[in-house]
Amino acid sequence: QVQLVESGGGLVQPGGSLRLSCAASGSIVSNNIVGWYRQAPGKQREWVATKTSGGYTNHADSVKGRFTISGDNAKNTVYLQMNSLKPEDTAVYYCKMILQNGATYWGQGTQVTVSS
Repeated sequence: QVQLVESGGGLVQPGGSLRLSCAASGSIVSNNIVGWYRQAPGKQREWVATKTSGGYTNHADSVKGRFTISGDNAKNTVYLQMNSLKPEDTAVYYCKMILQNGATYWGQGTQVTVSS
């Protein structure tokens, strides 16, 4: 069993920055994939960024150049650095971990609100 806890959300003005954290605990194995997703009110959950334990990263076109996913293996934590935030980035942000055996875990989410 794996537990994921997101943190770092909040209210920020357009153009501002936030760093989200996804801390993992439990039966974590070395090979895994962690992704950030977001869900705005009335919309479907959408993929934002992915990082593999091997270091591969990828970002959705809508956030490319503004958001960066990274990780600290020693802390079992994955980050999402969000810069140049826009009102349309407002959403609940979730992290997801997929283990090598296919088991999938989600965190509870953290709210990000971009507004003046």
